[in-house]
Amino acid sequence: MFLESMDFSNTYCREPFSSFLEMLNSDTCLNHIFLLSLDFLLLSILLVVLVCNISLRNLLSYGIPKLSISSTIFNGCLSLGYIAFGVWKLKEQHQEYEFVVLLVHGITWLFVSLFISLCKQQTLLIVKIYSIIAFLLAMFLCITSMWKFNYDTTKVILNALSFLGTILLLCIGFIKESEYDETFYKPLQEFENGIITPFANAGFLGKLSFWWLNPLMKKGKNKTLEDEDVPHLRSADGAGTCFDLFNEKVQMLKRKDPLGKPSILMAILLCHKKSILISGVFALIKILTLTTGPLFLHTFIEVAQGRESFKYEGYALTAGFFLAKCLESLAERQWHFRTRLIGLQVRSSLTAAIFHKQLHVLNAAKKTHSPGQIMNYVTVDAHKIGEFPFWFHQIWTTILQLVLVLCVMYYSIGVAASAALVIVILTVLANSPLSKLQLKYQTNLMIAQDKRLKAITEALAHMKVLKLYSWEKHFMDAINKLRSEETKWLSSVQTQKGYYLLLFWSSPILVSSATFVACYLFGVPLHVSNVFTFLASINLVQQPIRNLPDVVGAFIEAKVSLSRIVKFLEEPDMHTRDMKNQRQDDVNICINCTDVSWEMNSLKPTLKDINLNIKHGEKVAVCGEVGSGKSTLLSLILGEVPYINGTVDVYGKIAYVSQTVWIQTGTIQENILFGSNMEPQRYRQAIERSSLVKDLEMLPFGDLTEIGERGNNLSGGQKQRVQLARALYQDADIYLLDDPFSAVDAHTSTSLFNDYVLGALSGKTVLLVTHQVEFLPAFDSILLTSSGKIMESGTFDGLLTKSEEFQDLVNAQKTTSDPKCQEAYATKRPKEAEIEFDNNVSSEERDDVVSLKGDQLIKAEEREVGDAGLKPYIQYLKHNKGFLYFSLAVIVHSMFVVGQYIQSYKLAIGLQDSSVSRLKLIRVYTVTGFSLILFLILRSILAVKLGLGASKSVYSTLSGSLFSAPMSFFDSTPFGRMLSRVSSDLSIVDIELPFLLNYTVGSIIILYSTYVILCFFAPEVLLVIVLMIYVTILVQRYYNASAKELMRLNGTTKSLVANHLAESIFGIMTIRAFAQEGRFFLKNLEFIDKNARPIFHTFSATEWLILRLEIICTLSCPHGCLA
Repeated sequence: MFLESMDFSNTYCREPFSSFLEMLNSDTCLNHIFLLSLDFLLLSILLVVLVCNISLRNLLSYGIPKLSISSTIFNGCLSLGYIAFGVWKLKEQHQEYEFVVLLVHGITWLFVSLFISLCKQQTLLIVKIYSIIAFLLAMFLCITSMWKFNYDTTKVILNALSFLGTILLLCIGFIKESEYDETFYKPLQEFENGIITPFANAGFLGKLSFWWLNPLMKKGKNKTLEDEDVPHLRSADGAGTCFDLFNEKVQMLKRKDPLGKPSILMAILLCHKKSILISGVFALIKILTLTTGPLFLHTFIEVAQGRESFKYEGYALTAGFFLAKCLESLAERQWHFRTRLIGLQVRSSLTAAIFHKQLHVLNAAKKTHSPGQIMNYVTVDAHKIGEFPFWFHQIWTTILQLVLVLCVMYYSIGVAASAALVIVILTVLANSPLSKLQLKYQTNLMIAQDKRLKAITEALAHMKVLKLYSWEKHFMDAINKLRSEETKWLSSVQTQKGYYLLLFWSSPILVSSATFVACYLFGVPLHVSNVFTFLASINLVQQPIRNLPDVVGAFIEAKVSLSRIVKFLEEPDMHTRDMKNQRQDDVNICINCTDVSWEMNSLKPTLKDINLNIKHGEKVAVCGEVGSGKSTLLSLILGEVPYINGTVDVYGKIAYVSQTVWIQTGTIQENILFGSNMEPQRYRQAIERSSLVKDLEMLPFGDLTEIGERGNNLSGGQKQRVQLARALYQDADIYLLDDPFSAVDAHTSTSLFNDYVLGALSGKTVLLVTHQVEFLPAFDSILLTSSGKIMESGTFDGLLTKSEEFQDLVNAQKTTSDPKCQEAYATKRPKEAEIEFDNNVSSEERDDVVSLKGDQLIKAEEREVGDAGLKPYIQYLKHNKGFLYFSLAVIVHSMFVVGQYIQSYKLAIGLQDSSVSRLKLIRVYTVTGFSLILFLILRSILAVKLGLGASKSVYSTLSGSLFSAPMSFFDSTPFGRMLSRVSSDLSIVDIELPFLLNYTVGSIIILYSTYVILCFFAPEVLLVIVLMIYVTILVQRYYNASAKELMRLNGTTKSLVANHLAESIFGIMTIRAFAQEGRFFLKNLEFIDKNARPIFHTFSATEWLILRLEIICTLSCPHGCLA
């Protein structure tokens, strides 16, 4: 099928490999007959199918995807290449039989590519099998020809192109249906969310070149990007779609194994298996094209020494090298982009799953999963798992790349390559025990982070109390102790990373030194072509070895994070409350329980022997000592208490007012409506009956005034009355009021009782927990609780007569209550409030109020605009001798790079000088290499010192600023925004930033030093390099204008997710009581997508930039090659 003349005459490629490869040589007569038979058989079948079953109209009725067009053009040109190659062989070498084989194969290749590319129906099984066989044969012949890289360069190029052609055919043959489905199935959701990202409708070439991103990049150049400028995601990438797919896979695994727990990892893999496969194909193309670099270098050296195969081989090699580099860049960019997209989808689905779980999880689970830990699951753990798909393929591509590079080494230096193999194996073995230590360090670091974040969460949530009692320093010292424990494990993790940095940067030096020593021992001759082919291969070994610690680290971090999230997701859910709409015997609440407990198998139940029937319209008061079970009784009715022995039946809709006030960030109106539609009459009545009219008149924007998180800018009484208005507006059948008057003064509580309980709730079933005995005579029934039991029940007069405990309770309360208020409860139907709330404001007035929201208490999160320059990096380096460590690291790395160039230069000069002893040359090279390792050790130490010092200083400054901030800061700053700073943002500073900074500076030093070397040895490329640098700077500036704003938007929008999660955790009982889980979950999906939009376009813009920079650099390759 692919025809070669395999030459196994190389001195270092003999037994046992040569006999095996000769047996598989495609140039034998038997193989020619077999390939011709296969081609003729397939041609006959395809012609029959095309003529009998498929018309041209059917082929084109649904349009042709751009991938199919590209495949047809590519493979058609390839078939012409085979035919042209056969004609050349017939003319120049008179090999007639090979011309026939090439001609038949070229025609067959053309027909197969047309059929698979254009057929809209399910591809025939025989064609799929043919594509698989072609792929395997092409891969085998491509690898073997690259192994040998014989002097017929045309054959090598055709083999490589044939392999790429089979990959295109495989993609079309197996993923074609989904491609058509995506073309014609457009969910309406995509058109309801505003501007959809052009990626949704981009063609194959547009996606390949990231051309679809140009409109956003242009807009970012012309203006500062705002949130509304960033397009919405495709529906397939939305959090809702990702969560539904994830949940569907989890449920499928549950059905397969009802007794076991579904594997969350398996569910994730099932959700993204197709995307993982496609990105894997791009990864494979990248690795194969990357490996051709040393082979091209070898051939260039041979041509430069006058050993060319044909007249214009140098030009052909230059064109082939240029195309290989372009293909490598395109494949790598698609690989990284698609894995980043998978990571974003995984992150969105896990974040949504965590939020969904916390809406339904048992309250008992909150003991093992604190609010701070749940926040960590979303802000840190989900992020780390989302980063892992980027590294996933590098697990196997690293191995493949090492194998291919070792093959190239074996080709260039023969059996001496075994030394390189030994060093690589030793490096991996040295890493194995360290991986276990890293797992231990990472696990303990996450535990320490959870403890610190839990303490910070509690402190920030009660900052007003801390400031009132001047406890800030005491709590900050306690949190700093937890931070010290965290820093201990952080130091271990950073030291481990530093060791990896040393081990894997020094590995190429060890490999080259050991291999040259082996060359001397085995008597392998060293000359320019094989030595520099080997050194080029060393550079390819260096990349996967450098990436290996990152891959291992990402794997361990993802494993630890996934185990933590899985533990939370596997917690039992609450039982769905059985809400019956039909009342039985006019009863709203019926409870028959022998014991009730918050924990499983508790020896001391919270409630015991509860038998209660409350009729429709009945007013019931619950009173008793503190801790007697009053609030637990209400929780039992709400379905919050998980473990009960008996039955609880509730008939009707419930409204709930909690003892601990819970108010959302937003306007007063939004808090009262709580997701319901506005009905002016009902809304006005809710405000009047809750005694909020005068309060709203005093606020600057009335009911449109934004209130801080948990109502921080309202008094305790105002917050409680907003809760009462929220419950009243829901127009429920049953009202559960947990001590609602405790935060208001006596006169206001009397007014509320008359207007609200006795007035607005007349005809409603009311269960009110109270300590105010002056209201008890107005109730139909009173429940007296003690030690988790209902000790007595009856009317006020009846209990006063027969219960001594009730008498003691009433007498104790009377001594502390206002006697003037005890007479005010008698009026059952109070008069309407004299002050009328006017809700019928004009739309113009309402717009004026909305336009003034810039003066509201809650401020939008600020972000820098424009180019911040080096300011953030300078601020980072100012912490704890950062400039000193950084400057030393730059100097040391520069000396390392200079040492590497001197080492290579001395080697090149020595190889060309026959008078220089090879042993002496190898000795100098090895000693120089080991000296360079000392620079690597010092650089690793400086990187760890820089990271740890900056982390301690940044945290100290951050915590000091938080605890010393005025109370107005906490009133105007959402809780989630503060938690985001001390969790995910601090984690980036702790772990990622120091090594990314060192890697970036190191890469810049290597890049510009390479330019200097090129200009020194080849001055004619100076103009090209200067022009290339100028164009590169222009492209980078064009990119920076949009990318920086996208990154800043990411920073501001991620706090929305954290803030909404924190609010929901604190108000979970209220949310569940009003059955608002669905609305809050949809709001969470909205915030996740709002944060995902800048993330998606940020990494897309990164790939956009890298692709263009690589193409610009590749354009300079032909000039360098021909120079």
